[in-house]
Amino acid sequence: MSKQNIVKVGIVQFASAPEKNLAKAAAQCRAAAADGAQIICLQELFRSDYFCVTEDHQNFALAESIPGESTASLSAVAKETGAVIIASLFEKRVPGLYHNTAAVLDADGQLLGTYRKMHIPDDPAFYEKFYFTPGDQGFKVFNTRHGRVGVLVCWDQWFPEAARLTALRGADILFYPTAIGWADGEQPEIRRAQHDAWRTIQRSHAIANGVFVVSVNRVGRENGLEFWGGSFACDPFGEMLCEAAHDREETRVVELDLADIDRTRTHWPFLRDRRTDAYGDLTRRFID
Repeated sequence: MSKQNIVKVGIVQFASAPEKNLAKAAAQCRAAAADGAQIICLQELFRSDYFCVTEDHQNFALAESIPGESTASLSAVAKETGAVIIASLFEKRVPGLYHNTAAVLDADGQLLGTYRKMHIPDDPAFYEKFYFTPGDQGFKVFNTRHGRVGVLVCWDQWFPEAARLTALRGADILFYPTAIGWADGEQPEIRRAQHDAWRTIQRSHAIANGVFVVSVNRVGRENGLEFWGGSFACDPFGEMLCEAAHDREETRVVELDLADIDRTRTHWPFLRDRRTDAYGDLTRRFID
């Protein structure tokens, strides 16, 4: 294992306390960096409670510009610690146009850019289409000081196309800031199945693309939802490297050996054997 291939990733999973969330995020980023983390990811929409449980126009007041207060605060932390920070925010682009956006802050505090969530769900207690315009930047890779990272957000994690296109752009690590949980009253067997599907689909992205996957979820109870935590990192063949608890806050640091990408892809050459000449129908909604 060559040290030059090693990247330490910080996972920050916490329960929301809206007035304290920015300070809490900054403190946990510092703690992760003190433990060696070079790239740190926060959970989806970390600044507030998960507000999409209802369709309420007053919630638009939670949005902020990018750059803005959150990126300024976390940029200072990134510069202080030398760690890259991935921060998921409710972006007010212009009046009447809002996005679910991840900002990527490099190790010198520079705002490298943003990724706007492409797939927007609309389910009971996840009424995101009311708030967010789908992303219009495409799938992106950020060349940070500590590695090439792709960022996708929550509902994006169920779509193999998103992971594939981000990997094809050169990402070594796919980060998924996430807010997913169980509704009150769901049966234990349903809870187990939902969590297993969530974990399985993301491990499959790691395997199919030969990349590391890091998913960072919320934890705790908010407005009739129990966020299940379980933030994790897996290697390019889907092996779990670490997994946080379901019922408490955790800040974890995990070591990734980027040389595993080449080792895995040469032994399981899925990218080599893709039939790019045969996939044109993927751009169709359905094949009748």
